Amino acid sequence: MKKILITGGSGLVGSSFIGEEFIHLSSKDGDLRNKESIKSLIEKTNPEGIIHCAAKVGGVLGNTKYPGDFYHDNIMMNTNVIEEAKNKGIKKLVFFSSTCVFPDEVEYPLSPEKIHLGPPHQSNYAYAYAKRMGQVQIQAYKDQHDLNYFTVIPTNIYGPNDSYDMENGHVLPSLIHKMYLARESGEDFIVWGSGNPLREFIFSEDVAKLTMNLYRDYNGNAPVILSTSNETSIKNVVLMIADIFDFKGNIKFDTSKPEGQYRKPSDNSVIRQMYPDFKFTQMREGLEKSINWFIENYKIARK
Repeated sequence: MKKILITGGSGLVGSSFIGEEFIHLSSKDGDLRNKESIKSLIEKTNPEGIIHCAAKVGGVLGNTKYPGDFYHDNIMMNTNVIEEAKNKGIKKLVFFSSTCVFPDEVEYPLSPEKIHLGPPHQSNYAYAYAKRMGQVQIQAYKDQHDLNYFTVIPTNIYGPNDSYDMENGHVLPSLIHKMYLARESGEDFIVWGSGNPLREFIFSEDVAKLTMNLYRDYNGNAPVILSTSNETSIKNVVLMIADIFDFKGNIKFDTSKPEGQYRKPSDNSVIRQMYPDFKFTQMREGLEKSINWFIENYKIARK
């Protein structure tokens, strides 16, 4: 039986695809920035389809310090995976994009037809443009070669097996790692920014379930947004994490630090219409699973 190839298979999203039908690839298996490497991997695994999760990702600091790296690595990975999938006759591919692709100045809620209406936020413009081009490539190949390729755009994903890099990682895993260290050392817990920005968070297991539903059911052209459409402030998330950790120290918000866009509310009407009975993991439950995993796997977690 042919299986589904998961790139970025050891990462936050990729590792959430659980079952015998999946082949999980990680950077240890090959360098997706290299065309010959991905060509060899596809020939070796001979999958029926691909879910392309692999990406170079990071938070505000990482994107600000290394925009060239973020652009190059992502544009090369996406180009190679999509091109070689087409060359090998793979009829189904799901490409993971990001809400970072949307213009900085745009009418909310975010919806697919607004992606190219203006430049993305300056804090992660290089990553955003690389992701935009992945979606353009998907559509171009779909139009020319009649392939069932499409793009999903998840909002802020969190869950076990994330990257907990405090300088270059995403907001939630960075906060969890900082809170862990503050609790262990007895020091103050310092949060970048005011805590006022709003974000939509979605648990990694929910992302995997929705993606597989779409893999089986979706035949449209437009990217599909994966979102709960529930906004919560960074400050509320910080207080929830502190409560789960039973943190008794001081929490301070450093307003001299950057914090990105204020809000990015999205339109999740497609998945609501297709899967009206889908039950999203509640934020508290997802955070507890994520924090418990991090504590239990602290020595081996990506930090």
